[in-house]
Amino acid sequence: MNNLTPDPLFDVSNQVIVITGGGGVLPGALARGFAARGAQVALLNRTLSKAETLANEIRVSGGNALALEGDVTERVSLERAGEKILNAFGKIDHLVNGAGGQRPGAIALTADKFFDLPESDLRAVIDLNLMGTILPSQVFGKHLAQQTRGSILNISSMAAMRPLTRVVGYAAAKAAIDNFTQWLAVMLARDISPSLRVNAIAPGFFLGDQNRALLVNDAGELTPRGQTIIAHTPMGRFGEPNDLLATALWLLSPGASFVTGVVIPVDGGFSAFSGV
Repeated sequence: MNNLTPDPLFDVSNQVIVITGGGGVLPGALARGFAARGAQVALLNRTLSKAETLANEIRVSGGNALALEGDVTERVSLERAGEKILNAFGKIDHLVNGAGGQRPGAIALTADKFFDLPESDLRAVIDLNLMGTILPSQVFGKHLAQQTRGSILNISSMAAMRPLTRVVGYAAAKAAIDNFTQWLAVMLARDISPSLRVNAIAPGFFLGDQNRALLVNDAGELTPRGQTIIAHTPMGRFGEPNDLLATALWLLSPGASFVTGVVIPVDGGFSAFSGV
């Protein structure tokens, strides 16, 4: 797997990259891409079997991957995972906060539905997406701070940039992640080291297990919501997982050494289009 000659500007070889939500579709695509370029990837997932499946795939292809059970909403769980990563690799160079998601119970299909959304579902979505970014940044970011170098890459959303309908808790959490990305970037660079960077990627619309039913029907045809999204995406398609890889590589690599506190859309032009 490690047969790709790295460009020095985009070199992540021999770097240890922690990826939360490591069993998911988008974080998994990033993990494969990093490992193919010589990085050592530590995959954290609440369900260990999902991380193990991907880690085995990477190892079979010649890459270096470690699967770990980790709950991004529990500091103790993250600290245990961090100890295992340091025992295995000896260091941590980067963190990708890939964990996140939605719950059906937190989706407001209509305004009337909003008033009765269960508090438990709303809290769970906000906790997973927002605290699930802040807590790993504390736990693993502390190791980066001790080294005075490294980077954190958060995963934002189009819902943070524009108030999309239905996804109230998810959108609020992702908007907070944008703010947190800028806040942490400034604090780390000013108070600890300018070699500590924090950025984010805002994916456009990618088909996954959590949103598939909203965007396509059982026959694979676009739902009305899916049609609206494609109509407002100038490139006229949903994103593919590997569409995120080059941007993520750049933000973690020496080529972005003067880039911190930014949120980069990877969205086929969705955020640039007013609909007119």
